[in-house]
Amino acid sequence: MTAIVKILRRAIASRTASSDGFIVVAVLWMLGALATLASIYAVYVVNTATSMGVNDDRLQSEGLVAAALEVTAYGLTADDKNVPAHGNFAFRLGRAAVAVEFTAETGRIDLNSAPKGLLAGLFAGLGAAYPDAEYYADRIVGWRTGQDPDKPNDEASLYRTSGLGYGPRQAPFGHVGELSLVLGLPPVLIERAMPFVTVFSGRAEINVLAAAPEVIAALPGMTPQRLYAVLSQRGSGPQNAQFLEAVLGPDHPGVTTESGKATRVAVRIDLNNRARVRAEAVILLQGDGKEPFRVLSWRDDFDGPS
Repeated sequence: MTAIVKILRRAIASRTASSDGFIVVAVLWMLGALATLASIYAVYVVNTATSMGVNDDRLQSEGLVAAALEVTAYGLTADDKNVPAHGNFAFRLGRAAVAVEFTAETGRIDLNSAPKGLLAGLFAGLGAAYPDAEYYADRIVGWRTGQDPDKPNDEASLYRTSGLGYGPRQAPFGHVGELSLVLGLPPVLIERAMPFVTVFSGRAEINVLAAAPEVIAALPGMTPQRLYAVLSQRGSGPQNAQFLEAVLGPDHPGVTTESGKATRVAVRIDLNNRARVRAEAVILLQGDGKEPFRVLSWRDDFDGPS
């Protein structure tokens, strides 16, 4: 009898110890789970706060860019007879500082209007051998027209022969990014050309008062001496137009001093939280009394890499 009692006592003690151990393990597991949930919640709170901050910066930036476009359009339409080809200004709104630069879009080469010689001159100036530059220019003209400008061949047949699953647009470029679809153009050359081309000018000529040196150098018959003279003497307005025409010649093809209706506006915003935002837009001056301008293109830092 005594032996049986001893056995029962040992069994009860063993069960009690096992139960206590289980409870300790369960409590530790619950504490670990709570710690995990707490860390997840902390990450959620941080991400939410960051997202709200980014959204706030974006809303402020969009409003400031819109204000910059309004001021630019007002300045360009204040005097229809003396529209500046380029310029800059700055202002403060609230605690944000805004710097603005604007340039007539006629200072760029229009992919839909430029003749072959101007396109070839650009690619040659950017490093291509001239025979290759002429080939690239032919492909651009073929993309927008569907015909090889120098041969009776159908442009689409070249794309089929090259094994591409698409053909030329046979219509105006919708975006400068379409250059990457044009047959034969090297990606590195396309990247170099991007700052000098547009689809918004609508002009076959370029404005020598607003054009970059690379664009002026692309003009047919341009020499280093003429280029130097143009860059040395051109000013910020039409006061040098007669001199530039004299340097280039009265019948020089592809040259204009008109700013046109499209203007590219670059905006830099310094917010009060030390964040810096850059944006670029192209506006079209309408002058119809209803809306002073229309936005053709808008891109900012929140859009991600181009």
